[in-house]
Amino acid sequence: MRETRKIKLGLPKGSLQEATVRMFKKAGFSIGISERSYFPSIDDDEIDVVLFRAQEMSRYVEDGILDCGITGRDWIMENNSKVVRIEDLIYAKQSMRPVRWVLAVPMDSKIRKVKDLKGKKVATELVSVTKEFLKKNKVQANVEFSWGATEVKAAIGIDAIVEVTETGSSLRANKLREVATVCESTTQFIANRKSWMTPWKREKMENLSLLFKGAIAAEEKVGLKMNVAKKDLKSVLAMLPAMKKPTISNLSDSDWLDVDTIIDEKTVKHLIPKLKRAGAEGIIEYPLNKVIY
Repeated sequence: MRETRKIKLGLPKGSLQEATVRMFKKAGFSIGISERSYFPSIDDDEIDVVLFRAQEMSRYVEDGILDCGITGRDWIMENNSKVVRIEDLIYAKQSMRPVRWVLAVPMDSKIRKVKDLKGKKVATELVSVTKEFLKKNKVQANVEFSWGATEVKAAIGIDAIVEVTETGSSLRANKLREVATVCESTTQFIANRKSWMTPWKREKMENLSLLFKGAIAAEEKVGLKMNVAKKDLKSVLAMLPAMKKPTISNLSDSDWLDVDTIIDEKTVKHLIPKLKRAGAEGIIEYPLNKVIY
């Protein structure tokens, strides 16, 4: 009996964990995480899952401890890791857009631009990237590693911080002002170079990437079905955005048609009343798990 082939997949523990598990669920994989275990269960016999901090993930993938993993572009840059970047996955803790690492100072600080940091002290977890940013701007400053609670340090004497933000709400809550964007980061699916050259591992990782991308693509979209009289079809279709073109099917009543399309979820609340007034009936909105282009 042939032993089941497995890949070792690293998932990010911490801020990205919940969003990642939810995306895997939409992609078709159920992941169970015990509070005290770093080895979640997954309903796929060809995958072993390990939880690591996103900050460390790219190093473990580069070293071959993991075949592949999910982490941020920021930490790949910080670790200068030599890995295969399989796919850019645009999702984060709170939103479906890239996060930013920003240089921030207290509201009453005299620092207004990057040049003003000359000789100042900057606290951040993203030390190497911050040093490179300052070097490109020809600024010499003292960059020190922050073990956490970085926003607080600006209030107790540190001249500036470099911290990650999605919405800016945490910075505002801590009375901080943005000076510049140091870098943008997206979630990335990465692979060990040797593992990527192994055909069956590569195929498995490509399959994971396809399903995961499909889940992300579906995140902000919904399906919309409706019945439309033939006489109203033209006016209804004029309102419908679609990935390609709406699907139109005949109903048992020859005067009516079934129209099915996919639209951005944020537009549906405005569109449904218009469709109803245009003659659409039996309108059904339904969620999507995956959209594969």
